[in-house]
Amino acid sequence: MTTKTPILGLNRFEFNDTQSIDTQLASHIRRRHRTQGENSVLFYKQPIEMVSARGTWMTDSYGNRYLDMYNNVPSVGHSHPRVVEAMTQQALLLNTNTRYLFSVLENYSEALLETFPDDLSNIIFTCTGSESNDIALRMARMVTGKQGIIVTENAYHGNTSAVMEVSPSGHKRQQLPPYVKTIAAPDPRTLPMGISLAEKFAEDVRQAALSLESAGYGSAALLVDTIFSSDGVFADPVGFLAGAVEVIHQFGGVFIADEVQPGFGRTGSHYWCFQRHGIVPDIVTLGKPMGNGYPMSAVITRPDILATFNDETEYFNTFGGNPVAAAVGMSVLNVIKDEGLLENASRNGLYLREGLSCIARDCTSISAIRGAGLFNGVEFTCPEAGGPDTPLVQTTINRLRDEGVLIGAAGTFGNILKIRSPLCFSQEDADFFLDKLGRVLKGLRPT
Repeated sequence: MTTKTPILGLNRFEFNDTQSIDTQLASHIRRRHRTQGENSVLFYKQPIEMVSARGTWMTDSYGNRYLDMYNNVPSVGHSHPRVVEAMTQQALLLNTNTRYLFSVLENYSEALLETFPDDLSNIIFTCTGSESNDIALRMARMVTGKQGIIVTENAYHGNTSAVMEVSPSGHKRQQLPPYVKTIAAPDPRTLPMGISLAEKFAEDVRQAALSLESAGYGSAALLVDTIFSSDGVFADPVGFLAGAVEVIHQFGGVFIADEVQPGFGRTGSHYWCFQRHGIVPDIVTLGKPMGNGYPMSAVITRPDILATFNDETEYFNTFGGNPVAAAVGMSVLNVIKDEGLLENASRNGLYLREGLSCIARDCTSISAIRGAGLFNGVEFTCPEAGGPDTPLVQTTINRLRDEGVLIGAAGTFGNILKIRSPLCFSQEDADFFLDKLGRVLKGLRPT
C-alpha cells in the first residue's frame, strides 16, 4: 500500500555518514544543524549552497547555474532590478508601522484592489500567507457564528497553530480536529459515470457540511487553494468551483480562496485563479509572490466582513503594510503589467504543456499533465501496477538537479512533478527544461 508523504518530505535531504558529500558542503550542513536542528529542511540528496540569482536562473557556490522551475516566491524573476530599486529607495526614505499615514501604502492598496471584483474592496496587510489564512479563518467564524471548516484531503494552508489544523498535508500523522472535514481533490478521473466534476465536488462539500451540522459545529467556511497545488494541481474544467461555493453559502458559510500560490497571474488568464471559475469569494488570502521575495501578504474581503472582524478584534500588525513592503508590492504589480507577464504565462505555459505532451508520448509512466499558465503538474504512475510512481519522481527531481534544473513534487504520494517557474519564464527556458527532462526520463527508462 502506497503511503502518504508529508509535504516537507517530498524532496527532503537526509544527512548520514555514508553519503558522498564534499568537505565544504558537509561542514556547512553541520553548521546549519547545530543552529537550526537536524529537522531544518534542505532539498535534494545533494543540497545546494546558493549565492546569487537573476530572472529564472540561480547560481551556486561552485558557479553552477540552475533553471528555476519551482520557486514561485520571486514571481517576476529573481532580483528584478525594478523591485530591488523600489525596495532600496523606500528603505532609504522611511520604513515604519501602519499607525502613521504614508501615501505609498494607500497608492498600493488602491492599485491592488483594482485587480479584484468590486465587492472585494477592503484589505488587511500581514507578513506571511499563514498569517493571512489565520485571519481568514477568524473572520469566517466571526461572521457565521460557526466553527467547522472544509478543506481538501491533502491541502496545505500554512504553519500557524490554527492553520495547521486545516492543512492535512503538513502532518506526519494526520490528526485533524473534529470540526475540520476533508473532501477529495477535484480529480476528473475519479468521477462516477454520468456525473460532472462540478457536481461531484459540490456534493462532496454538501456531505461534509451535513456532517459538520450534525456534529454541532456548523460550516463556517470552505477553504481551498484555487489550483489545488498540494493535492496535485487541478485547474480544469474552468468553472467547476461555482457549485461548491453555492453549497457552502446554502449552509451559511463563506468561501475562502487561498491565492497564496496561484495568485498574481500565475495561471495566465487572470490575476487570480478564482477568476477562471467565474466566482467571487467572500475572502481571499495572498502571500508569497506578492513581494517577489520580500515578506508580505494580505487578506482581501468585503466591507461588511471587515467591519464584523474589527468589531470583535483589535488587530494590528507591526510589519504588515510597512512602507518598504508597499513600495515593493507596487513595483511587482507594475512589472507584471509593463512586461506583459500574464500574457507571457499564458503563452509559454501552453508551449510548455505541448512540449510535455510530446515527451509523454514516449514515456508510459506519465499518466497526466495538468495546469494553467505557468502552474503545472506532471503525474507519474507505474504502467504495470497503475499506482503512483513516487520513486521515479524522486529520482527524476535529483537527476534534473544534476542537469541544472530545479523542480519540486506535489500530491498525496509525491508522484507529481510540480512546475511553477517565475512569470518571466521564456520559450528558451522551456526548451532547456524539456530537453533535460526528456534526456533524464530516457535514461531512466528500462531497456
